[in-house]
Amino acid sequence: MSVFATLVERLADLLQPLFGASAAAAAIVLFTALVRLLVHPLSRAAARGQKARTALQPKIAELRRKHAKDPEKLQRAVLELHAQEKVSPLAGCLPGMLQVPAFFLLYHLFSSDRIGGEANALLGHRLFAAPLGGRWADALQGGVLSGAGLVYAGLFVVVACVAAFSYRISTRMMAANPAARAGDAEQLPGLGAVAKVMPFMSFFTLVTVAVVPLAAALYVVTSTTWAAVERAVLYR
Repeated sequence: MSVFATLVERLADLLQPLFGASAAAAAIVLFTALVRLLVHPLSRAAARGQKARTALQPKIAELRRKHAKDPEKLQRAVLELHAQEKVSPLAGCLPGMLQVPAFFLLYHLFSSDRIGGEANALLGHRLFAAPLGGRWADALQGGVLSGAGLVYAGLFVVVACVAAFSYRISTRMMAANPAARAGDAEQLPGLGAVAKVMPFMSFFTLVTVAVVPLAAALYVVTSTTWAAVERAVLYR
């Protein structure tokens, strides 16, 4: 934790001439971009996997006709088909899962009063008028139109726009390929329900931004925005 705190402090020092008092916030955005860049090859692989799953739909449709009266045998046959073609039905989840440790690291870093036995100096950093260790509830104490309140209002607007953009991409993809959606539902129990909820997942980011420290919220907003743009490019 102390090593990561030092990294953020040094990044903030490098960005100080450009961003002034918000240098630590800029460092968090930069850190998030670096994490997303590292997992980008996995995102590209997930996109290729999605296209490969789409290409398998005629074979899956044939298996569905063949085993229409035996759902368990159909499920085994579909899983065997994916194994033979070396296509994983859950490959698209990997990029998101690998970012969870980075999120929790930031969360704990900006939730702790002390790091390495010393006072946590990062809690003194701000994004404009909002402390990076504060939460939306803290900002509301000063009023919705206070400096901190306006920072959160700006974040909520960004998240809402990105969520709407992601929703349009997801629904467009599902509408363009309903066979793939139906085929995915046969791959694993419960996966069909997940597919139905997936287009709305970006809207849940609004809740996350409201309850976590501002530093972690910045990570979420930056990562979600990157993911939306990346998805639009890779799945076009």
